[in-house]
Amino acid sequence: MELHFEELLEKITDFIKSEAKTETVVGEKFLLGEFECVPVIKVGMGFGSGGGEGADVKRPARKGQGMGAGAGIGIEPIGFLVTKEDNISFLEAGKTHGLAAAFEKVPDLIEKIIDKRNREEVTA
Repeated sequence: MELHFEELLEKITDFIKSEAKTETVVGEKFLLGEFECVPVIKVGMGFGSGGGEGADVKRPARKGQGMGAGAGIGIEPIGFLVTKEDNISFLEAGKTHGLAAAFEKVPDLIEKIIDKRNREEVTA
């Protein structure tokens, strides 16, 4: 049995690359009124591997090989980049002043958008 350690690590790395994406965890960017919101994630990874070969001390004709590898990944949404025209802000997720605060402002934002549209219709 041949040990193909590099091939195994490449497969693990490719899997992590395909899964550790904002789109996979949180979703695509979206519009909230006049604001464009881009999700941001934090990714942590760990790798472990080992391999060896040997022979039976009492029966040298008996030889063996073995290997193992593993990887772990942690992905956490941490917030949103929010843009409006030239202004960029970062809203943290899970904080009362972050994402929760943004969603608390949604009714006010919707009201302002409706008011602005109504004013534009009146002046038009």
